[in-house]
Amino acid sequence: MNLEKNFSYLIVVLVEPNGPLNVGSIARLCANFEVDELRIISPKCDIYSLEAKKMALKGQRYLDKCKIFTNLEQAIFDCDLVLASCGRIETSKDSHFQSPEEISKWISSIQKINNLAILFGREDRGLTNEELLMAHRIYNIPSSQNYPSLNLSHSVSIILYELNKSSNIAFNKDLKVFDLASSKQINQSFLEIEEMLIKVGYLLKHTSRSKISKFKKYILRANTSIHEMNILRGIVHQINWFLNNSKNK
Repeated sequence: MNLEKNFSYLIVVLVEPNGPLNVGSIARLCANFEVDELRIISPKCDIYSLEAKKMALKGQRYLDKCKIFTNLEQAIFDCDLVLASCGRIETSKDSHFQSPEEISKWISSIQKINNLAILFGREDRGLTNEELLMAHRIYNIPSSQNYPSLNLSHSVSIILYELNKSSNIAFNKDLKVFDLASSKQINQSFLEIEEMLIKVGYLLKHTSRSKISKFKKYILRANTSIHEMNILRGIVHQINWFLNNSKNK
């Protein structure tokens, strides 16, 4: 039986970490689970400090080669699939959180993914709702409702373990071809959609972000393909063309 990982390149992305011990521990985990790259967005601590290096041990190379970004878009827009971790307990019908096991099982059903990124938020408040909408799927690690918050490095270890456990798959005819619209494609499309809906009066500027977020959640849950997203974007381009040209008549 031919077994190999069904993703080519794995990236761990930390958003504004403020603890050098956590950063060092995560660098070590990257070595443990053969992560390809560590990326950090606007670190709030010295990631090259002695504390971080002591915790990293053989993972220090991830600190040395770590790429630093100033915003989330720069860090993930070259990735085909983006996953995010969230520690909140959501009860709303709009929430679409899944366990690490469920997401890993879904990934195992896909033939091949090129660049796979996993986002982890701030130690004190995690990822914002807007940042979570950059991800195709969201991890939520089941834990006590009385104290659901896990240490950042512990969350990383659980998710990498589950991903590694089910990433070695037997290639067969039943595997699906990966064709999801990328985070970059979805977000650029929704900027155009939001602009168009404001222009036609369907949305107001001060409430457009919250309303467009609900539409984006629907697109993410629908597992929209690259082709389907291109069709939607083509419709928006045509409507914008008509609106711009009808004013000149």
